[in-house]
Amino acid sequence: MASSEPQPQQSEPPLQDEEAAAPHDRLISGQQTVVWSPSDGRTTTTTTTTAAAAAAVSSTTTTTNASNNTSSNIMSRKFSCIPKSLRDAIHNNLLPILTVSGVSGGVILGLILRYSRDEPWTKREVMYVGYIGELFLRALKALIIPLIVSSLVSAIGSLDLSLSKKIGLRAVAYYMTTTVLAVILGIILVVSIHPGKGSDEGITKAGEARSVYTPDLLMDLPRNFFPSNLIQACFETYKTVIIEPNLEDLVNDTRVEEWIRKYNWTEGTLPPKSEWDISSEHTRALNIMGLVSFATFLGLALSTLDARGKPLLNFFQSLSDASMVITSWLIWISPVGILFLVASMMIEMKDFNVMLGQLGMYFCTVVLGIFLHGFIVLPSLYTVFTRKLPFRFLANMTQAYITAFATASSSGTLPVTFQCLEEKNKIDPRVTRFVIPIGATINMDGTALYEAVAAIFIAQVRGMALTIGQVVAISITATAAAIGAAGIPQAGLVTMVMVLDVVGLPAEDMTLIIAVDWLLDRFRTMINVLGDSIGAGLVYELSKKELEQMNINANGDVERPSNEIAMDAVESSKM
Repeated sequence: MASSEPQPQQSEPPLQDEEAAAPHDRLISGQQTVVWSPSDGRTTTTTTTTAAAAAAVSSTTTTTNASNNTSSNIMSRKFSCIPKSLRDAIHNNLLPILTVSGVSGGVILGLILRYSRDEPWTKREVMYVGYIGELFLRALKALIIPLIVSSLVSAIGSLDLSLSKKIGLRAVAYYMTTTVLAVILGIILVVSIHPGKGSDEGITKAGEARSVYTPDLLMDLPRNFFPSNLIQACFETYKTVIIEPNLEDLVNDTRVEEWIRKYNWTEGTLPPKSEWDISSEHTRALNIMGLVSFATFLGLALSTLDARGKPLLNFFQSLSDASMVITSWLIWISPVGILFLVASMMIEMKDFNVMLGQLGMYFCTVVLGIFLHGFIVLPSLYTVFTRKLPFRFLANMTQAYITAFATASSSGTLPVTFQCLEEKNKIDPRVTRFVIPIGATINMDGTALYEAVAAIFIAQVRGMALTIGQVVAISITATAAAIGAAGIPQAGLVTMVMVLDVVGLPAEDMTLIIAVDWLLDRFRTMINVLGDSIGAGLVYELSKKELEQMNINANGDVERPSNEIAMDAVESSKM
C-alpha cells in the first residue's frame, strides 16, 4: 500500500516487470539510484558519484529492508551450503540418513531372522520377507523405459548437432578411458595379491556354465543395437544359441573326416563349437541397447526439423519431467524398500564360510579394486579435468550408490541417479539425460575389473602360467565384453565365458566363482553407477561454455540455469 507522505520529484513509479517481484530491486542510472520496496510503497532516491553508486545502493537497501530481516534470514538459512545447526544438517540430509538406516536395519533384521531358528528358510518365506522390497524394485524398473527414451530424445533434440557431437564424444572418450583403467587396475591387483593357490581345494562349485561361442556373442551386440521390433525390445533381447550335438549321432556324420583333418578331432569327444548347429531365441530381458539407439537417432532427427519437430519434442520433454516427478515421489519410500531387500538377501545367503579361504581372497581382491577405482581413480580424473574437489559431488550421490547396491541394477537405479545429479549436484538436465542412459549401456567399469580379476584368478587356481600376450588378450577382451554387457542377459557371467575362452580355460571353470558372484554383482553395480555419475559431472563442466552460448543464441541473453527450468515440476512436488 502506498505511503501518504509526499514523494520526491525524482521518484519513479513501481516497476511492473518480472524484476519488480523481488522486494528490493534497484535501478541505477548514471549517478542517481532509485530503490523501491513493494512492501510499503516507499521509494528512496540517492545521488552519489559513479564510483560510490554500489555502496549507496547497499546502504539504502539495508535501511529499507529493516522490516524484512526475519524473512531474509530464513531464506539465507534455507539456501546456505553450510548447515548452521544439527537440525539443519539432519533436514538437508534426511533422505541419505534414512537410506543408510534402511541398509543397516536390513542387515540387522536379516541376521536376526536367519539365526532365529535352526532349520533354513524356504524360498517362499524369503519371498515373503522381501515382498515390499520387490514392489519397490518393480516400481523403479517401471520407470526405466519412459525415462531412457524421453530423456535421450528431449536432451539430444534440444541441442544443436555440433554440441550433441561434442558431448557424445566427450562421454564416450571418458567411458573408454575409465574402462581401460579399471581393467589395468584389476590385473595389477590380482597379479600382486595372487588369490589363487594353484588348486581348487576348498572351493565349492555352483551353478552351470552356459555354452556360448565368442563370435556369436560379439555379433549379437549389433543385432540388439538395431532391434527389428521396438515393442519387443522393451521386454526381450535377441540371443544366438549353439546346439550341443549328440555323440551318438556323430558316428555317421559326413563331416567327421573333415573335423579330423582340420581340428585333429578324436571320436567320442565333442567337435569344436564352430561346427555346432546354431539357432536363435529371444530371452525375457530389456534390450536397453536397442532403445538407446532408437532414442538417439530420433533425437538427432528432431534437432534437424526445427519448428516441425517441436510438438513431438515437447511431448518427450513433458514425459521426461513427469517421470522425474514420479521419481521424486518414489524415492521417499526407498529406505523401506531397501530395508526388506537387504533383509531377504541376508536370509538367502547360503553360507558365510564361503567368504573365507581362496574365494575370500578373490572376493577381497575384487572389492579392493572396485573401491580403489571408484573412490581414488575416478575422483582424481574429475579433479584433474574440472579443477574442483569431488567430495561434495560424491556425497550428494549417496542415495544412488545405496540404491544400486540394494537393487544390483544400473538400469533400475537410473531414476535415482537422475534425481541426485539434477537436484543435488545441479547438473544441466541436457547433459545428464544424454550421458547417463548411454553410460548405463556401455560404461561397466566394475564389470570390466571383475572379469579381468576373475579370469586370472581361475588361471591361478588351475596352475596356469599366463604369458604377457595372454594378459593383454584378457584386458582387451574384458574391455570389449564390459562395453557390450548391457545387451546380454546375466551380463557378467555370460561375458565371463568370452574372457576364459581367450586364454584357453573351459567355460565350466566359471562355476568356481559363482558362489560369491551375487554379492560382487552389487558392488560392481554400485561402481558402475558411480562412474556414470562422475562422467556426467565431468562432461557438464567441460561443456558449460557451449551450453551457455547456446542459451545466449536461443534467447539473446543468458537465461537462468537450465537445470532450474527443467526441474521446476520436480521442485513443486517435493515433500
